[in-house]
Amino acid sequence: MPQEPYADARYINLETFRKNGRGVKTPVWCAPCGDEIAIFSERKAGKVKRLRNDTRIRVARCDVRGKVRGEWCEGQGRIVESAEEEKRAYEALHRKYGWQMAMADFFSTLSGRIKGRAVVMLRLDDA
Repeated sequence: MPQEPYADARYINLETFRKNGRGVKTPVWCAPCGDEIAIFSERKAGKVKRLRNDTRIRVARCDVRGKVRGEWCEGQGRIVESAEEEKRAYEALHRKYGWQMAMADFFSTLSGRIKGRAVVMLRLDDA
């Protein structure tokens, strides 16, 4: 499966594209979910807005600051609308990040921001 090289990556650098074609890179957590990669973000975040306009993405392994540590791979991103699919994505993220994901959820719930999240699924092109 194309997402396998990223299964053990702590972070991936996700590049989404503005309307003018310019790429914007952001380090994100990710978890394999079926034959896609699950990430989450604020629904109002730029990367989510950009994906609504242009589903093209690029990803590469990176460190917490976004410094690329691998080759770029192209693909498509989509915002999850199904509650069932969102649940599966969160389960995958919890399996991978454990207590860190639990803490992120705890503080997001405490601040009321958890309801403003979006789950995004990334499907990478075959290499």
